[in-house]
Amino acid sequence: MRGLLPLLDGYTQGAEFGAITFPEPQYLGAKHRIIPWILRHLPDSLHSVLDGFGGSGSFAFAAKKLGLKVHVNDFMGFSHMIGLSLIENKDQCLTPEDTHRLFLHNPTKTTQIHDLFCGVFFDEDTSHLLDHFRANVEGLDNPYKRALALSIMNRSLTRKIIMGHFAHLQAIPYANDPARVRRNPSIARPIQDLFFELLPSYNQAVFDNHQNNTSHHQDILTLLPTLRGIDLAYYDPPYAGSHSDYQAFYHMLETFVMRWDTKAFRGGTKRYHPPRDSGFDKKSNILKSLHQLFALSEDIKCVMMSYNCRSLPDIQGLLDIIRHYRTVTVKEKEYKTSRGGKGSVSGSREYLLICT
Repeated sequence: MRGLLPLLDGYTQGAEFGAITFPEPQYLGAKHRIIPWILRHLPDSLHSVLDGFGGSGSFAFAAKKLGLKVHVNDFMGFSHMIGLSLIENKDQCLTPEDTHRLFLHNPTKTTQIHDLFCGVFFDEDTSHLLDHFRANVEGLDNPYKRALALSIMNRSLTRKIIMGHFAHLQAIPYANDPARVRRNPSIARPIQDLFFELLPSYNQAVFDNHQNNTSHHQDILTLLPTLRGIDLAYYDPPYAGSHSDYQAFYHMLETFVMRWDTKAFRGGTKRYHPPRDSGFDKKSNILKSLHQLFALSEDIKCVMMSYNCRSLPDIQGLLDIIRHYRTVTVKEKEYKTSRGGKGSVSGSREYLLICT
């Protein structure tokens, strides 16, 4: 074992990347803590993998470290930035000149973040800083640098906002509560300090694994028919009935990345409207979407899927769907401590479905 992830028998080609570490995410449903368990069940002789619901990028990054060709996809734009910056990107890091430029006054900035989120999540100075930063990102000379800058800032924002998401209205009250600040000093720190603290961990995570990896920002059901030669697909879809409403939790990051100008912004948290339909987070369409997912994966040699005991359909209902298309083996793991979100509370069970 090297680094934080095991280098498995049959994947010794990844040994040179063992010391490279994944910047720890703060993302509901992220699998970074159980990646070694997932990797132990990889089939032999893989070359190309698809991480179809990339999220934090934990699995895609682990596969990249193993020297595999990785295609990562996510429905959310801010997750696509992680894929571009840490999976597709081979060698573009942020230099001191780049980071200096990111925090300069920019007279061409918009005021979207200030107009929407000042007094909701941020004070006046932070709101203006984020608008300047977002305008300055567009001035970076490389798309991977732009994605890296946005990924680091987004991670900084989840550190600054209490509970790490944007589906509540407690960010400013808690940041002004001395008792809360003592327990979590990050919520009162300047956002640029958090950015520069995180910067080295992201720069060191940029590496070339000698494969042409790709990051996609699509509906997985649209993407699958366009891909060829995938040996393994790993699916970690939203757990319907559990912590599945990522658009509510991370709408501010999505607005920051996408710079919406065709959306309305509603409610106390100023969530964009209308939300996009993922097909995997509502009771009304989850069964149809799961059937489509496995039907469209028929040319992929092996499918591995993460699932949870608090999800809809229940595990038996999911197995009934999969068995229309594949043979399936179930591995399971109990969460001993709570990790955030209803799907990873202490006592809940994580399933890994190995479908051949």
